[in-house]
Amino acid sequence: MRIDVLGVGFDNVTMGEAVDRAMELMHQPGAHVVVTPNPEIVEVCRQDPAAREAVNSADLVLPDGIGVIKGAAMLGTPLKEKTPGIEFAGYLMERMAGEGLSLYLLGAKPGVAEQAAEKLAAQYPGLKIAGTHDGYFKEDGPIVEAIASSGADCVFVCLGAPKQELWMRKNGPATGTRLLCGLGGSLDVFAGVVERAPKFWSDHGLEWFYRLCKEPKRIGRMMKLPLFLVHVKQEKKKK
Repeated sequence: MRIDVLGVGFDNVTMGEAVDRAMELMHQPGAHVVVTPNPEIVEVCRQDPAAREAVNSADLVLPDGIGVIKGAAMLGTPLKEKTPGIEFAGYLMERMAGEGLSLYLLGAKPGVAEQAAEKLAAQYPGLKIAGTHDGYFKEDGPIVEAIASSGADCVFVCLGAPKQELWMRKNGPATGTRLLCGLGGSLDVFAGVVERAPKFWSDHGLEWFYRLCKEPKRIGRMMKLPLFLVHVKQEKKKK
């Protein structure tokens, strides 16, 4: 059962349950999609029907960030816990490494995916890197063909929202992979280009504030968080 938060249906799972489910999907025929919406993406989905459809049609919809958790609780339909995409990816790679599965990295600026691949291969012995490509491409065809020929079991699609969600919905089956995960700026973190918030900040739901301090230019995007809470309060009044 999914929990509706402003039109986006989130799977009510713990991190462990999310990773278990993703591994199950990776062993089933067909292309399966995991998305990790935060309040900013929920706001995009409220305005963009195509984005909303792409997110809600995913096989696994995980709440990335404390904002969605607070929103769900305010609406009287609490979610078990936040499942940040980057942490989900880490646990998933650990499990994949244990089975010798392969991963394709798509996204970020030129050179970043390759840096991430080197670090991840060292961090998760047994994980096979099937290939990499930056996010600066104009035609989907060559990328889809590259992934298909790589034989990757899983693809991390890090193109930013809602581009990555729309891309996975459109191209997933043609890639031949069994699991595609939309993970925003995760490759920058895996490559060491961007520093993730220290544990204290993330544990207290302040990761967004840490990132804002580091990147003040994000203020425009961050303004969607208070807007999200306003819309949650409006929705609560209707109930």
